[in-house]
Amino acid sequence: MATAMRFCRAVYPCWALQTRGLSAAATAPGASGVSSPLKRLPARVKIVEVGPRDGLQNEKTLVPAEVKIQLIDMLSEAGLPVIEATSFVSPKWVPQMADQVEVMRGIRRRPDASYPVLTPNLQGFQAAVRAGAREVAIFGAASELFSKKNINCSVEESLQRFEEVTRAAKEQSVPVRGYVSCVLGCPYEGKVSPEKVAQVAKRLYSMGCYEISLGDTIGVGTPRGMQEMLTAVSREVPISAIAVHCHDTYGQALANILVALQMGVSVVDSSVAGLGGCPYAQGASGNVATEDVVYMLHGLGIHTGVDLQKLMDAGVFICRVLNRKTSSKVAQASCKL
Repeated sequence: MATAMRFCRAVYPCWALQTRGLSAAATAPGASGVSSPLKRLPARVKIVEVGPRDGLQNEKTLVPAEVKIQLIDMLSEAGLPVIEATSFVSPKWVPQMADQVEVMRGIRRRPDASYPVLTPNLQGFQAAVRAGAREVAIFGAASELFSKKNINCSVEESLQRFEEVTRAAKEQSVPVRGYVSCVLGCPYEGKVSPEKVAQVAKRLYSMGCYEISLGDTIGVGTPRGMQEMLTAVSREVPISAIAVHCHDTYGQALANILVALQMGVSVVDSSVAGLGGCPYAQGASGNVATEDVVYMLHGLGIHTGVDLQKLMDAGVFICRVLNRKTSSKVAQASCKL
């Protein structure tokens, strides 16, 4: 780890360092007297780091538990408030997550951070709680075909399964976060209507999910689509309970996130080093890189509580283990990885 940290000591141009103080200038009326839409940006954004779970689950080579533990610990040290640690699914379906119990018991938990895990059903929830999980997540889809191919059931059937989880979680005072996949497009159905997304999000929120993460699973969304979808969902779910989860397959992730922020969203999912590819677009990038999101947010004067340098050190570490180049533009410019 020390080697990685020495390797990635970014040297920023002075103008980049000045972006931390951009908030007042960015939100002030311009010389023309026209008020900037950046006035509507939140003062603080919560980053939900999904790299250790969503980022690593599709890796063909098994990543040792000790590496996952070290990655999570480094992300904790970087100040990330939420780190999705692992998934309690059957090892038959996701072999990469077979070490979930070892990971949960090996990480060093910061008292001011949470480490949720994915639980697709009641059995997974019970196993997660036994392993020490204090928060869980459930995942549905706004597309019937995607739901059937991904979790082998219809959208309605998946929601009925989730009700078992949320009831059990409520009895044990375990917070539940809900995911909705394919909110801006599906690899099988194409365009997904905003109303369908709103319907699924409403069901998850009604059954007790404190937060609903809306995922552009294949990264086809554009700012206009994001705006239309969020307008529909925010009629059914409070904007304070909405998060966005953008993939960067078509290079639209940061633009889509900015639109979401302007609409009042203050929770963003991302993955260190952009870990997590899109299985439906060969060679395409997947999750938006946490480094790039944090750099943009800091440039907008938005507080995250994340130390960008330590975050990049974590990205260097996992990329070296995986023997791959980072997908983060900020890390590429700063570290020459």
